[in-house]
This record gives sequence, structure tokens and C-alpha cells, in this order.
Amino acid sequence: MKHRTFFWFFLPTGLAMLLFIALPIVSIVTQSVFAPHEAVLITTENCGPFGCQTETAIDQQATAAIREAQPLGRFVGLDIYKDRGHLAFAEVAEAWRTSDTYGQFFSRLNNLPFYRAMGFTLTYTFVVTPFVILLGLIIALAVNTLTQRLKGLVIFFSLLPFTVTPLIGSLVLFWMIDARGILGTFIAWLAQDPDLSIKASTPMMWIAIIVWGIWHSAPFAFVVFYAGLQTLPKDQLEASQIDGASRMQQLRFVIVPHLMPLVTFVALIQLMDNFRVFEPIVGFNAAAHATTLSWIIFNDLGGETRQLSAASATSVLTIIGVAILLSPVLVRTWRDFKGKT
Repeated sequence: MKHRTFFWFFLPTGLAMLLFIALPIVSIVTQSVFAPHEAVLITTENCGPFGCQTETAIDQQATAAIREAQPLGRFVGLDIYKDRGHLAFAEVAEAWRTSDTYGQFFSRLNNLPFYRAMGFTLTYTFVVTPFVILLGLIIALAVNTLTQRLKGLVIFFSLLPFTVTPLIGSLVLFWMIDARGILGTFIAWLAQDPDLSIKASTPMMWIAIIVWGIWHSAPFAFVVFYAGLQTLPKDQLEASQIDGASRMQQLRFVIVPHLMPLVTFVALIQLMDNFRVFEPIVGFNAAAHATTLSWIIFNDLGGETRQLSAASATSVLTIIGVAILLSPVLVRTWRDFKGKT
């Protein structure tokens, strides 16, 4: 393809990436190093027959003038990243210095909002991603062995979790695990504890959210792997059967290597999506038991204060976290590409 043709072909995509990806990233990075101006206070002393009284009030005109002159706020550098709501360098150093055991240190880290959210985010990401890939592959292999009449029906029901809006799906499961819901009642009966409440238990709430993540995302992996199975060279499969390979050997040496590029693709998508998980925290009303980085951003932007600088700093840290998670997969993909070329 000629350079001129490629330029006009790529131009719409490049402009969209610039407008909707690059510029917002530059915006949040800029906002994260500025903090809102503090209000200008004026102190007045009012004296009366019973003595003098000091009153403090906000100088609205002076405050408005400062904010108009510097709309971004006052430059604070990396102070927001280092405060207690984010990386909390001082608090982490103090916890490390005063903790006698690693368990005590991590327990104190869990009291810091950013590290508490990071702990659940990483747990969710590293548990849901492999289970989604494995379950999607199992479903794809199972559907691929069905007769043509049954395939359409099974594929339809297999895709239902993916078609449900994430927030609605999490709300439905939240109602089901309620003490009056079908799952909550069954689990209480199974545990022989009528007072058992999943919503009141942090570990069980974590498990419920993780189960929801696997249930919701597995159909995506299934569709990708099922499409890949349709391109599987039949001559390789037949040759392995003639050589006496068992079903497990065919899966390990023929099917899985053929699907590896798709496994990498699904892993990339799932790592990005799972690290930015947000809907189940709202749907399960689980902020008391589990928070994520995306929920912190939402919480900072809510209410009357609208802490834009804090939300921007968390967004930048989220982007850095996604880049770190994706780097091993991208490096492997690049090496495989170079090896083939």
C-alpha cells in the first residue's frame, strides 16, 4: 500500500484516537498535578457592650478572582499521588516501620483506601481472567461437538449472560443472594445456618462478585474460541487421529496451539476490562466490603465536593496499572510476531 493511500486510510482512525484517547489522557494527567484553590478567608472583629467577637467568612470576590485567573488550580506536582487517598507514601513507610509481621503490615495497608481497592481489583482480575478463558474454551469445545440442530439453541442460551447489561446482571444476582432470594436461602440451608447473610460477609461478597464476573464474561471467550475452532485445519486433526493421539493429546498439541493467538486476544481484553471493574460494586452495593479503582474515581466525582484532581490521579494510576498488566502479553505477542516474520 502506498504511503499516501495508507495516510488517508488511517486518518479517520488516527483522529478518533487523538480526540477520544490521547487528549483525555493529557487532560487527566494535567488535572492530577493541580489542586483546587483554597477559599480566601477574612477575619473580622465585632465589638459590642458584652465584649468583642471574632468571625471568619469566605471572601467570595477574592476567591472567584483567583479561580478565574488560574482555572486549573494551584500546581501541587505529585502531592496528590502521595497523599493518604492514593499511594500514601508516609503512611506506608510508617506501617512498615511499626509492623512486627508481614500480616500486620498488610492489615494496615488494607486500611488505606487505594491499597484496599487495589487488593480487590488485582484479586478480581487474576481470578476472573483465567477462569473466563478456561470456561469459554470448555463451552466452545462442547458446543462444537453437538449436532447442527442443537448448536443454535445452546449458543443462544450461552450468550445470554453477555447480552445482559452488566449493572442489571449484577442487580439480579444481588437479589438472588439476598436472605430472601433463591440462592441466599439455598446457601443458608446448605450451611445449616438460617442467620447466614452473604451480604454481611466480606469473603462471601468477594466470591459473589467474582462468580458474577466469570458468568458475565465467559460468553465472550466462548464466541471467540468457537469462531477459532471453525478455522481449525481438519487435515491436522485427522492426521493426529491416524497417529493414535487421544482426545487430550489432540487438544494439547493441535487445538490449543491453533487457538493461542485468540487466547492472547481474550487475555488482553479481559485484563483491561477486569482491572477497570465497576458495575458489580454498585449493583451489589458492596462498597463496605469491596472497592475498586474505578469505584474510587466514581466516588471522588460524586457529591458536592467533586474532587476532580483526586479522581484524575486515580485515573492515571489505573492507566499505569493496565499498562503494567498488559506489558507481558504484548511483549510475548511481539516476540511471536517477530519470530514468524
